[in-house]
Amino acid sequence: MPPVNHESPLAPLTARFRRVESISPVELTQMHALFSRYYENADLATFIKDLSEKSGVIMVREKNAAGTIRGFSTIKQVELDDGGRPAIGVFSGDTILHPDYWGDRALKDGFVRYMLGVKARMPRTPIYWLLISKGYKTYLLLANNFVTYYPRHDKPSDPRLRGIVDQYCRALFPRAYNPTKGVLDFGDGSQCLRDPVAPITDELRAENPTIAFFEEKNPEWQRGVELPCVGEVSLNLLWPYLAKESSRMRSSAPPPGPLGVELGERMPSLADLARQLSGQSESAVEDRP
Repeated sequence: MPPVNHESPLAPLTARFRRVESISPVELTQMHALFSRYYENADLATFIKDLSEKSGVIMVREKNAAGTIRGFSTIKQVELDDGGRPAIGVFSGDTILHPDYWGDRALKDGFVRYMLGVKARMPRTPIYWLLISKGYKTYLLLANNFVTYYPRHDKPSDPRLRGIVDQYCRALFPRAYNPTKGVLDFGDGSQCLRDPVAPITDELRAENPTIAFFEEKNPEWQRGVELPCVGEVSLNLLWPYLAKESSRMRSSAPPPGPLGVELGERMPSLADLARQLSGQSESAVEDRP
């Protein structure tokens, strides 16, 4: 008789945008417990202070009655100047996903839905993802999913995107920013990954040039030094997520109302956003002379 597997299967996850003011003390405690489990120097007071400066959180929970928080990413919108044009940066702050769920798409899909909502409200405004990375897994989220991003090993020079990075670092982290090295150094005692989490091995360096490049650009990542990055958000980038919802778009459900207000407790489905964006794209074509 084969051995019985007593391990329970992992619960599926769901992602939802939450405004900071809607987060309960119990949820805050769960978030901090998860974060401090994998990061050094992550005291509760600093965690709360950082969270209070954000617009909200993409919260990842188990899709069951317990609703245990398994990950999150904090969000802050930043106004930018893109060569004389107004632009919006969506800054990702503290981000963590329980290792049991590494590879799960819930956090990624939740972030895409949020970005689609921003793009739906401002279809003609350049949108950028702003992130700082103290570990290579966060950097890979950018490198593996964005067409246009900075910094990158196969295009070391990009003055436009480097300017975006310089702009938001000077605005958000003026004391920590080192423009010569292109890193953010918050000093000794700053948050850093605990040793067992996401180490960079010789094998990873040899097999993955993107990981090797991350370490080259941020050699002191283990001390908590951050690599500031940027990725350009476009409909072409987001379209694969819309395409997989095409069956929902063909449903008889009525289209959603305007997305002119900031996303609240309900994060719209990809199908909702696809309908909204499709309508705005048609209007944009009609408006052209």
